[in-house]
Amino acid sequence: MSSLRELQLQVKTFRDERDWKQFHNFKDMLLSLGLEVSEFSELFQWKSDSEVKNLPRESFGEELADILYWVLLFAEDLDIDLEQAFGNKMLKNEGKYPVDQARGKKEKYTSYK
Repeated sequence: MSSLRELQLQVKTFRDERDWKQFHNFKDMLLSLGLEVSEFSELFQWKSDSEVKNLPRESFGEELADILYWVLLFAEDLDIDLEQAFGNKMLKNEGKYPVDQARGKKEKYTSYK
């Protein structure tokens, strides 16, 4: 299994071997990420949950991989340790959404108390 850091290096190598970094300013990277999220969203558009469950898993995997590609490149270019950032964010979320207050509830943490 690859670590997030190894995946970051893989997408960086892929990009750099093609000399594409020259085109990868943050605005255009963000637009590309948004477009990939839109392509993922299209898989769900106008479909019921049961219809979505019958779609080929490969379609979801490909679109999620495209999204991950851009997330990994952002992390690389912004010098973010994604594993650490994710761990820190989950700790923060655990504080915002304590199990005893959040379990089975959809409300935002600001509505607790």
